[in-house]
Amino acid sequence: MVAHPARARLRRGARPVQNRSVTNVFMFTGKGGVGKTTCSSATALRLAGEGPTLALSTDATPSLSHIFELKNHEADVLPNLRVVEVGETEIRGMWDRRFGREVYEVFSAFVDITYEPFVEFMTSILPGLGEEFMVDHIRELAAGGEFRNIVWDTAPLGQTLSLLATPALLGEHLRLAPRIYSRLRVGRRSREPVLKILKRWEDLSAANMAFLREEVTFTLVAIPEALSVEQLAGVFEVMGKYGLRVGRIVINNVVRDEGSAFTRAKAAEQRGYLEHIRATYGHLPVIEIPMFPGEVKGADRLREVGNYLFA
Repeated sequence: MVAHPARARLRRGARPVQNRSVTNVFMFTGKGGVGKTTCSSATALRLAGEGPTLALSTDATPSLSHIFELKNHEADVLPNLRVVEVGETEIRGMWDRRFGREVYEVFSAFVDITYEPFVEFMTSILPGLGEEFMVDHIRELAAGGEFRNIVWDTAPLGQTLSLLATPALLGEHLRLAPRIYSRLRVGRRSREPVLKILKRWEDLSAANMAFLREEVTFTLVAIPEALSVEQLAGVFEVMGKYGLRVGRIVINNVVRDEGSAFTRAKAAEQRGYLEHIRATYGHLPVIEIPMFPGEVKGADRLREVGNYLFA
C-alpha cells in the first residue's frame, strides 16, 4: 500500500534539495477548542527527535506555553525544540520590517495619516492581515533552514479562513488598481512610482500563497460533535478554492471507555459523527485520539497523544 504523502512527510523529516535540508512546515487548523494546540504540541515534541523543531503559535489566546508548562512565551523546551508564541507586538514589528512602510506609501497617497496610527489600524482592524504577516515570517524561517520542522498552531478557524482569503482579495484589488493609482504617480515620501510599490506587494502575497499551496502540510483538527463536523465541508470548500490541500484529519476527544452510563451515551452520540467523517473523508488519513481522563500538559502526556498521531 502506498503511504499518504502527508503521513510520509511526518515520518521522513527533511528532504535533501539543492544541497540543503528543506524545512517541513505543518499547519494545524480547526474551530476553537478542538485541540489544535495539543495536537501541534505533541507533533512538535515527536519531530524534535528527528532534528531542530520550532513550535509556533499565532493564536490571539495562545496556550503553547501552558501545555509545555513554561513561564515564558519563548523557550527551548528540549535541545531540539523551541516554543514561541507570537503576539500583537511581534506582528506589528513584522509588518514594519517587511512591508509596512511601502504599504503606507500607497495608503497615505489617499489619506492624510501618520505612520503609527496607520500601523495600529492595519494590524488590529483589518481581518486576516496579521496572519498574512505570519505566513511571510514562517516562509522566511523555512527558507533560512535553521529548523528541520516548523509546527504552526494557528488561530481559530474563522481567522484562518480570513488569512486564506487575503491574498485573493488583494489580487482582485490590484487587478483594478492601475485605473486609479496611475493618477497618483509617486508615493508621498519615497517618490517611488506607486504602481511599482503595489507590484512588490502583489508579488509578496503571491509568494506567500504559493508557499501555503506547495510547502505546507495542513492537518484539520475536529471533534465528533455536530458543529465541528458540520464545519468540515465549508473548510474543505474554502481550502479547495485556493488550492490548499488537507493532508489528514485528526478527530480529538473520542470516547473509548464505555464503563459508565455517561460514557456509553457519549460514545453512542459520537458514533454517527465518526461514521460520517470516515465515509465522507475516507480518502484522507483519519486519526482518532481518545478522550483522556485528565488535562493534557507536560511532555509525558504529550507523548501519549503523539503515539496516536504517529501510529
